[in-house]
Amino acid sequence: MPQARVQRLQQPPIGEQPIEIVERKGLGHPDSICDAVMEEIARAINAEYQQRFGQVLHNNIDKGLLVAGRVRRRLGKGRVLQPMELVIGDRATYRVGRVRVPIKEIAVEAAKGWFRKSLRHVDPNRHVRYRVVLAEGSDELADIFRREGVREANDTSAAVGYAPLSETEQMVLWVERYLNSPGFKAAFPETGEDVKVMGIRADRALTMMVAMPLLCKAITSEAAYFRKKAEVMEALRQALPPSPGLDTIELVLNALDREGRGLGGMYLSLLGTSAEDADSGQVGRGNRVNGVIPLNRPVGGEAAAGKNPVSHIGKIYTVLSHRMADQIFRRVEGVREVYVWLVGQIGRPVDQPWAAVQLIQAADAEDEQITQGCRLVIDQELNRLTDFCVELTEGKYPVC
Repeated sequence: MPQARVQRLQQPPIGEQPIEIVERKGLGHPDSICDAVMEEIARAINAEYQQRFGQVLHNNIDKGLLVAGRVRRRLGKGRVLQPMELVIGDRATYRVGRVRVPIKEIAVEAAKGWFRKSLRHVDPNRHVRYRVVLAEGSDELADIFRREGVREANDTSAAVGYAPLSETEQMVLWVERYLNSPGFKAAFPETGEDVKVMGIRADRALTMMVAMPLLCKAITSEAAYFRKKAEVMEALRQALPPSPGLDTIELVLNALDREGRGLGGMYLSLLGTSAEDADSGQVGRGNRVNGVIPLNRPVGGEAAAGKNPVSHIGKIYTVLSHRMADQIFRRVEGVREVYVWLVGQIGRPVDQPWAAVQLIQAADAEDEQITQGCRLVIDQELNRLTDFCVELTEGKYPVC
């Protein structure tokens, strides 16, 4: 395995560049739901494989679609007319010898469990229908799991991770997590979980456009809606963490609202998610594995959620590249910003990717010292890849 190539970038870190755009799709966004549910299903199926056979078997639960339902909303009330539908795909191992694995049953129960614990107003039995279209995998890909030695990659794929998060990225991430935190929901139970934050930074001025529905059953008049909206905005302003790199932060909440237009001028929800009737969701359209959608950064093309954690390098390298970047930033003195690239070839051992590092370093940093430090981190992380895959299987690293 050749040593990782290390390249110096002649540019300022992203936070010092004049324009930065960052998005975060929150817990109840239909795309985020798809990512989270497919990952939950994959973990449940992998746990079943390990319990029955002592290892993860061929599976990729990384194709999912949440089809929006239909509801009727009125001030102070509402009802579901047509449930949402969750389509669960792609491939799984249903049988080993004479032992059958109840894949469909596991998938549906895992999905229901996620809805039950994550979305307060969604009844997983009444508000969601489930269609499982998981099929057996190909013989060649399934055979990877029967081969001796280090697991081989089941795809040719590339990934890139970076560190650290910029101040804008941290702020966008913080806002969504704050608005969906247990403390905030206890203080403002009238708010739904479908939070979306778009941050635009121009020099040292940040504008964050936030979308978050209020629950129609808790809002009895237009005046009550706009009064509660103002309270939410003030609570958010007061809670914003210090931001030394920013001069101003402007907040916009539910920009489509218009007073005097009744239901057409208010962002109301019955179940707390726009998947109830306004927006469908799909795996891979949501956040990157570090929790944001960074439009100014290079990103890989893989959706990590639901892929198997021991041979699908689209998942392994996507998460690992961010971990490597974080380790380099923390451990190698003089690194201001770093990007780690990993490329794997189908059929090659997963611990033998092509690797490269791009970085921005301090003016007084030692080139050779940084190069050696970066390569040491890459080598150490690849040498413990088996342990990393175990941690990934156990859900230690978030993927959405």
